[in-house]
Amino acid sequence: MKIGNIWGKCGRVLALTGLLGLSALTWAHGGEDHGDTAMAVNATGLPRVEAHSDLFELVGQLDGQGLSLLIDRYDSNAPVLGAKVMVESGGIEAAATFHAEHGDYAVTDERLLALLRQGQENALVFTITAGDDSDLLDGTLRRPQAAVPAEHATGLPWGQMLGGLVLLIALALAAYVYLQRRARARLLPGLGEPV
Repeated sequence: MKIGNIWGKCGRVLALTGLLGLSALTWAHGGEDHGDTAMAVNATGLPRVEAHSDLFELVGQLDGQGLSLLIDRYDSNAPVLGAKVMVESGGIEAAATFHAEHGDYAVTDERLLALLRQGQENALVFTITAGDDSDLLDGTLRRPQAAVPAEHATGLPWGQMLGGLVLLIALALAAYVYLQRRARARLLPGLGEPV
């Protein structure tokens, strides 16, 4: 066996090892979907709602003070100021008060807020009347999911991934040493059988 053949076989073994290592890292990614349906992370940790129609878009957040809403025109992102806004959930309807100093709307009705503070999700219907434009928007107030520890978010703990990579490298080196000894034994027959 020629030395060139040894290096060719070793190269194939190392390439296969590298591919196996990369595939292990791919499996460890946890099957996340990063397509169009991926949602932005709620950095505040507070329940949020988003809704839009052809006329309006709305973002809301529930905190200790109430449900705060920001409303824009869907086509231009221009803020909708001074509109009449009604919010309904579970048969309870409440008006949102416009705050000119902040440009937002606030729902402070205690019955509605008590309902919204229960459960993981609450369906909401918003009725927005701004000048001659009026529309209904449907949205769902969602609480953010609890944070997942880093080792569970990737599918495998980093220690296992690193251990697997070290094992693959060790196997590649063992294959290299085996092939090198075997080639030497064939080139120099007096040394005996390959180990």
